[in-house]
Amino acid sequence: MTEPKSPTEYHEANRRSWNEATVAHNTHKKDQAGFLRRGGSTLFPEEIELLGDVTGKRLVHLLCNAGQDSLSIARLGAEVTGVDISDEAIDFATKLSTESGIPATFIRSDVYGWLRIAREEGQTFDVAFCSYGATCWLSDLTVWAQGVFDVLRPGGRFVAIEFHPMSMMFNEQFELTYPYFGNDTPLKWEEGVQDYVAASGTGLTPAGAEEGTTNFENPHPVYEFLWTIGDIITALIGAGFVIERYQEYAYANGAKVFADMRETAGRRMRPPEGVPNVPMMYAVVASKPIGRP
Repeated sequence: MTEPKSPTEYHEANRRSWNEATVAHNTHKKDQAGFLRRGGSTLFPEEIELLGDVTGKRLVHLLCNAGQDSLSIARLGAEVTGVDISDEAIDFATKLSTESGIPATFIRSDVYGWLRIAREEGQTFDVAFCSYGATCWLSDLTVWAQGVFDVLRPGGRFVAIEFHPMSMMFNEQFELTYPYFGNDTPLKWEEGVQDYVAASGTGLTPAGAEEGTTNFENPHPVYEFLWTIGDIITALIGAGFVIERYQEYAYANGAKVFADMRETAGRRMRPPEGVPNVPMMYAVVASKPIGRP
């Protein structure tokens, strides 16, 4: 396969990899529609606290994956739109919305294309939300941050909770391996998006776990962009946001991204015994000043 040479080509390569992985991921999650119908939620306490009261608010969930968190937010009273580049993810999310009885709108689109169209159409939202493994798929933080700013109403908020880029410097055995600072070329993973749901056991299956797909192999490589905390905060400030909150966490919610991680209360995954603690997640809340168009 010819190597991608432009952001669009990188995004399309990632879409193919995510399409394969999304199917495998959902084979491990038991009766998701029934779980949501019965009042279940895939949200962790951190997201609920960061989002605050969303009753009656228009919320866009950017890079929403297969919609489980989007629908859990809609259950809290928000009018939710979910956007993701993966065809399989959006198809699954749309079906899950119907079968769970929780209304939401799901759109299959590259996030950059959707942000541009939403701005041109004059769409506005009270909250933009982004979570868990989303930032590494963004090829241009400046354009992304400005796009998010433009689709928020004055006084609207951007809320993100994400894996900390410092933790991504380590390999699966928690050995320091990868750079913190990126460059113009993303990291290529020949193995593509992996079946991290299976690897995480009960951590990412609050509805209950099924064996599902075994020995998953993704035929499509994937490309990740390295962004530092400084890159992210600077892009948000440059777009016009006011940073209201920044927080770091010594654990990862749900995902066992390293070997021998310890699962503690609330499906919080901590580094193995004897490994110095490093920030595993961060959260940022930013607002669009009132009076800004």
